[in-house]
Amino acid sequence: MGSILIKDTTREERERIVRESLGDGFDVTCGYDDAGIDYQQYIDGKKELRELNAEADCGFVVAHPEEQQKGCNNI
Repeated sequence: MGSILIKDTTREERERIVRESLGDGFDVTCGYDDAGIDYQQYIDGKKELRELNAEADCGFVVAHPEEQQKGCNNI
């Protein structure tokens, strides 16, 4: 697969990328509420996937935050 950056893809390609990544039953226009990710922003060319994923509130809790390495958010 080539680049998935907005500058390297068309709107149709971005929609296909999201649809294929999340599965056929996913309605792209509704967003992904469980994680708080609005993939429509990527499809519309407003935000890169890495930005949306970094902003997502997935509800994960780090068991031992003192063991986290600095700079781990390089998504």
